Amino acid sequence: MNTGVDVTSRDAGLPVRVVLVETSHPGNIGATARAMKTMSLDRLWLVNPAVFPSAEASARATGAADLLHEARVCRSLDEALAGCRFVLGASARQRSLRWPLLTPRECGERVVAEARSGEVAVIFGREQSGLTNEELKLCHALVQIPTRPDFSSLNLAMAVQVIAYEIMVATGGEDRLREPRETPLATADELAHFFDHLERALTGTGFLNPANPRHLMLRLRRLFARAEPDSNEIAILRGILSALAPGDHRPADGRNEDTASK
Repeated sequence: MNTGVDVTSRDAGLPVRVVLVETSHPGNIGATARAMKTMSLDRLWLVNPAVFPSAEASARATGAADLLHEARVCRSLDEALAGCRFVLGASARQRSLRWPLLTPRECGERVVAEARSGEVAVIFGREQSGLTNEELKLCHALVQIPTRPDFSSLNLAMAVQVIAYEIMVATGGEDRLREPRETPLATADELAHFFDHLERALTGTGFLNPANPRHLMLRLRRLFARAEPDSNEIAILRGILSALAPGDHRPADGRNEDTASK
């Protein structure tokens, strides 16, 4: 199922290691590789996986076999973290260990900031028991994904996907989903002329309270501010106002409002 949009990160090749510790199910390794690749992460490190390489891992990777082929297999977590300047540990539960705790959004922002000056590692623990306190002590901070209190278990690859997504967001991935405007936003002058025209039209119909017209106009200004109309849309609206109030022939900006519908 493909529901994604290509927002390949401008930080492709971001020096971020996803480190899986003693993963017991090879399918989770493959699913993690797929989750990473969709978010432009490409450095997978495995600490003592139960089974790797594996046909099941390859089957679950679906298009991310290159990450499995290039994955680094290590004998210890210390080896996997060698050379990293910043380390984050994913923790699914409250710990007696008092350690800086980040939300996924804060994690993404911190990872991208730290990756500008060196290697970063995000560690994910065993499927059943997570990371030990000794392993967490190797981390600069922990990240915890908020979940429903009475059903908090996330599949390993799901957890990786959430954190990888937040890293993508922090690199500007969401911004690239927004299509560029075909027409620029209405200028301040165009908006001022429109609101003057709108107030005249509403006053002429008796809709505005003549004793306090500004109260409703302020609400209308907020409404249009949220809509972010472009220049063509403002011209169309002014054309509608002219058609509804044909006696008003005072375009404040000197434009021929008959052109608004063209």
